[in-house]
Amino acid sequence: MRAAFFDLDKTVIAKASIAAFGRPFYRGGLINRRLIVRSVVSQIVYLHLGASEQKLNRVRESMLALTKGWDREQIRAIVREALEETVEPIIYAEALDLIEAHRAAGNKVYLVSAAPEEIVEPLAEHLGVDGSIATRAVVDEEGRYAGEMEFYAYGPMKAEAMQTLARAEGIDLAESSAYSDSYTDLPMLEAVGHPVAVNPDRVLAKVAREREWEVMQFTKPVRLRDRVSVPSLPVTATAAGVTAAASAGALVAWRLTRRSRS
Repeated sequence: MRAAFFDLDKTVIAKASIAAFGRPFYRGGLINRRLIVRSVVSQIVYLHLGASEQKLNRVRESMLALTKGWDREQIRAIVREALEETVEPIIYAEALDLIEAHRAAGNKVYLVSAAPEEIVEPLAEHLGVDGSIATRAVVDEEGRYAGEMEFYAYGPMKAEAMQTLARAEGIDLAESSAYSDSYTDLPMLEAVGHPVAVNPDRVLAKVAREREWEVMQFTKPVRLRDRVSVPSLPVTATAAGVTAAASAGALVAWRLTRRSRS
C-alpha cells in the first residue's frame, strides 16, 4: 500500500497553524492582545526566513509555558468552532488537488505536523484524510495541560512516527510520497521513496537541487467549500477546477507508473 504524507504549515496551509488561532484563543479568554501581536510578528519571520531548530525550540518552550493549565477540551472546542473561519481561507488549492489525486489513486493520506494534535486532528477530519501525526501534550488528571510534552512531532520524530504507522497499516514507504517546505523535515522526506519540496526554504531548496528531488510551488489559497460544485457556478469555473484536479491526478499516476517500471 502507498501513502502520501503532507506537512501542514506552508505546505497544506499558507501560514503557521498555531498563529492562525491567535484570535480565537483571544476571544476564548486564553491570551491577550500582546500575545496576538507577538504571534503575528513570529508569523512574518516564519514566512520570510523559514523555520530553524532554534526558532522552533523557542516556540515549543514558550507554548508549553503559555498553555500550562489550559483545559484541553476547551481548546478542542475553540479549534473546531473556529476551523472554518480561521483555516479554510488559507488552504492551498494545489495541496487539495494533490490530496484528491492521491486518494483517487487509492493511496492513504496523512497530515504530519509539529502543531498540537488539538489543531491537526480536526483539520485532518475536515480535509477528509486518513489520519494525522502531531504533537501531544501531557495532560493532568483534571484534563489540563501540565506544561510538558508527551511526543514532539519534529525532525527525526516525524520519520519515526511515519515508520511506526507504516508497519501498523502495511504501508510501503519506498513507494510513498512526502511533501514539506522545511529542511527540518529532511528525515520525513528521506523516509519515503518520493520526497517533494513544497515552497522550500533556502536550505531545503539547495538539498532538493543536489538530490534532484521534485520541487513544487503552492501559491493559491482557497476555501474548501468554494471547491464544491454547485449548479450556479459558471461552466468555465467548474471546468477549471476539474482540469486542475485531473492534472494533479495525471501527475500522481505518472509517478506511480514510473516507479513501477523502475
